[in-house]
Amino acid sequence: MQGYRKGLTNYGDPDFSAFIRGAYARGFGLTEEDLERPIIGIAQTWSELNPCHRNLREVAEAVKRGVWQAGGLPLEFPTISLGEIYLSPTAMLFRNLLSMDTEEMISGQPLDGVVLLGGCDKTLPAQLMGAASAGVPALTVTAGPMIGGRFDGKKLGACSDCRGMWNEFRGGAMDEETLEQVQGELFPSAGHCMVMGTASTMASLTEALGMMLPGLAAIPAVNSRRLRMAEESGRRIVAMVTESLTPERIMTREAFENAIRILMAVGGSTNAVVHLPAIAGRLGVDLPLSLFDDLSRTTPLIANLRPSGAEYLMEDLAEAGGIPAVMKELEPLLNGGAMTATGKTVSENLASVPRAKGWQDVILPREKPLAPEGGIVVLQGSLAPEGAVIKVSASSPDKLTHTGKAVVFASQEDMINRIDDPDLGATAESVFVLQNTGPVGGPGFPEAGFLPIPKKLLEAGVRDIVRVSDARMSGTAGGTTVLHVSPEAAVGGPLALVRDGDEIRLDVPDRKLDLLVDEKEMARRRAEWRPPAPPYRRGYRGLFLEHVLQAPEGCDFDFLQKTTVPREK
Repeated sequence: MQGYRKGLTNYGDPDFSAFIRGAYARGFGLTEEDLERPIIGIAQTWSELNPCHRNLREVAEAVKRGVWQAGGLPLEFPTISLGEIYLSPTAMLFRNLLSMDTEEMISGQPLDGVVLLGGCDKTLPAQLMGAASAGVPALTVTAGPMIGGRFDGKKLGACSDCRGMWNEFRGGAMDEETLEQVQGELFPSAGHCMVMGTASTMASLTEALGMMLPGLAAIPAVNSRRLRMAEESGRRIVAMVTESLTPERIMTREAFENAIRILMAVGGSTNAVVHLPAIAGRLGVDLPLSLFDDLSRTTPLIANLRPSGAEYLMEDLAEAGGIPAVMKELEPLLNGGAMTATGKTVSENLASVPRAKGWQDVILPREKPLAPEGGIVVLQGSLAPEGAVIKVSASSPDKLTHTGKAVVFASQEDMINRIDDPDLGATAESVFVLQNTGPVGGPGFPEAGFLPIPKKLLEAGVRDIVRVSDARMSGTAGGTTVLHVSPEAAVGGPLALVRDGDEIRLDVPDRKLDLLVDEKEMARRRAEWRPPAPPYRRGYRGLFLEHVLQAPEGCDFDFLQKTTVPREK
């Protein structure tokens, strides 16, 4: 512990720097006794432009109580906040910026440990990336999921039902008055989306990684147990400082393998296939796409949660025992020796956790799963030489082996302008292709991969189509949707060369995605291809386009990956 003398401001006189820092601390009302305590930073992402985080001020107060109880000095500080719905063009464009903000505020201030307060989709991975690079003991406390909404006798799960209801409206099966009523019921409380979308997925994986106290991920935002566990987290971070229990000691290769197993078992978001490699890259841990596929093949889907499952939400998972119950069911497949933020190993944490006896509707026995393999599959082939992903647990089984003619959109704008054109040459058997929506082409890798179904097909009763793009998709969405096609179109990947009428073959059982065009024609198209002009040339957005890595590498910046030069502690 270095306390307030850590990383003194450079005035050319270290003793003066310590003196004036102490003077300003007195100005806060702090005493000499306060400054002798371990200083615990609380990285706060509360924002009135991030409704998912509107309970985090109360959560912060609970964390502070725990820190004080354990003999630490809690000091709350702000970072930028990434609210998925309010950021343009996409929150993903700013994930790396939040990670840099988090890293530098942890490293540049005299903090012995830090508690990360987040929740919404990109916030948690960004905070873990920053904490991993900063290297001080860190612990995560999330905002928690919302409780389920209700409409017409049905339990609503945002934002899976947002998309489903919108489709019904677009197809003429729902009128504007009913849509307005639904809109008022979709988000009934504080917290992030209550289905196993990206926010719930990343909270679950943070717990599986060992960077959160066991059981916290699934507790609803409005449940008082969350505040009690936030207080416990405040106490625990002080102990972690004493133990020098840093992210590097917790987030090992074995811990990431555990997290991937949980991702597959809960039918989690495809976005995790981007976020986990980005976090791991900050620690020098390589997570190739092949690892995700290998672990998917040997991990059963056991959590009956939307959008992969039939009806259950995060509040139901919490009642069934939360992520500890899922991990207990998978215990023979996990790396039990991985260290966690509790100071104990995974196996030690699970020793007192019962199997989910009596809760089989929510967490199924591994011997009788929803599916024998995990919810996400990695594809490769002539259209995706460096990989693509599909969430099979939310796809239509009859479309997982499919060959169809391409209907191609060169950009989001092109798609918006033509998707509902009655003359669009599309049928239910078409393969809908969206280009130039990857990390560079988007720009920022937007959640545009869940292409809307053309109105004429909706009106004919079609409720799923095969979609292929270099974009991402919200974890709350479903459908037969191939994502993260790499290399992306904007950097010259084969996706850029697809034309209307080309045949595309999707073969999920064989893990293949192929463009059925002969090489001579592909060479001709390749010679004619020109990269799109960059939309940004200055500021952070220009920096993003210049340094962002492709999807399989996590879309982090190349210069933020772990180096051999140690950071000054």
